[in-house]
Amino acid sequence: MKKILLLLFTIIFSNCSGQPSKINGVSFVGSPEEISAAAIAPVVKINANWAAVMPFGFLRNLETPKVVFNSERQWWGERRDGAKRTIELLNDSGIQVMLKPQIWVWQGEFTGNIHMSSEEEWTVLEKSYEEFIILYAQLAKEMKVPMLCIGTELHTFVQTRPQYWSQLIQKIRAVYKGKLTYAENWDQFDKVPFWNQLDYMGIDAYFPVSQSKTPTIETLRKGWQKHKKEIIALQDEIKKPVLFTEYGYRSVHYTGKEPWDSNKIEGNVDFEAQNNALIALYQEFWNEPWFAGGFLWKWFHNHNEVGGTSNNRFTIQNKPSEKIIKELYSTDR
Repeated sequence: MKKILLLLFTIIFSNCSGQPSKINGVSFVGSPEEISAAAIAPVVKINANWAAVMPFGFLRNLETPKVVFNSERQWWGERRDGAKRTIELLNDSGIQVMLKPQIWVWQGEFTGNIHMSSEEEWTVLEKSYEEFIILYAQLAKEMKVPMLCIGTELHTFVQTRPQYWSQLIQKIRAVYKGKLTYAENWDQFDKVPFWNQLDYMGIDAYFPVSQSKTPTIETLRKGWQKHKKEIIALQDEIKKPVLFTEYGYRSVHYTGKEPWDSNKIEGNVDFEAQNNALIALYQEFWNEPWFAGGFLWKWFHNHNEVGGTSNNRFTIQNKPSEKIIKELYSTDR
C-alpha cells in the first residue's frame, strides 16, 4: 500500500498541468427509500465533483415494446421524485449531475439485445422510449442539470433505427439546452450513428485489458493500448470529447479479463487487482486533453453498510480503492 501511495503522489504531482477540470464522477445508485444529506457526504469525501443519477424504466423481456417507468412500484431513487431530490442533495453539496435514465430488462438480460419482431412493435417501443426520455429531459431542464445521457447500451435499437434516434435527439434539444451524451458499450462505441449530434462520446469502458490473476499496473497499461488507439481514431474523426459514462473493476481475481462480468460469485477477493486496474486507467486517460473524465461504477447511498473486506463487487466503498480514488480525484478538482 505504501508503494501505491507513493505512486499516487507522483501521479498527482505530474497532473498539475493547468488542464480544465475533469469529470471525477461516481454512478450514484438509486435508493429504495428517501435519502438525506448524510448519504451524500461520503461522495464529497472522496473528492468526486460529479455524480450520475440513474432513474430506471423497465421492459418485461427483450421483445417487449412498452417501457414501464415512474411507477409507484419502483424504488424511490429510480422514480422522477427520487431523482429530483437526489439531484437537489448532490447540488447542495457542490456535486454536479449527469442525469442518466436507463432501461432494465427483467432477469438482467442485456439491453443491447433489445429487438422488436415487427414494424408495429418498433413503433410502440419508440413512442414509449420517447415518453420515458422526454420526462427526464424535462426534469433535467427544471433542475438545470448540466448533462443528460439519452440512453445506455442500446446498440441494436440504435443501429436498427438510426432515423428515430436522430429525430429523438432533436426533440430532446427542443426541451433541454444542456450537454448531451449517450453511453454505448465498449465493443460497440464505434458504431453509433449520431455522435455528431451530441456533445460527448460516451463509452461504458469495460474493455478487456489483462488475462492475469492479479495484473500489475504496467501489464494493464499495455492491455489498454489497442483499445486506446481505437478510441483516439474515432475521436480524431468525430472531434467530440470522450467521456467514460461508466468505468470500474471488481475487487476479484482476473478483474481485467472480462470487466463487464457482474455475476454474483463469492470469494476470490483481490483488492490489489482492483487498485491496479483503476490506477492504470487513470494513468492512461486522465491527462489526455480529449478525455473529459468518467463515472465510477458504482456508489451506494448506505455507505457504512456496503463494500468491505469480503466484498468482490464493483463498489470501492470501504475498500483500499476508496482511498486511491480519493487521491486520484483530488488532482484536478
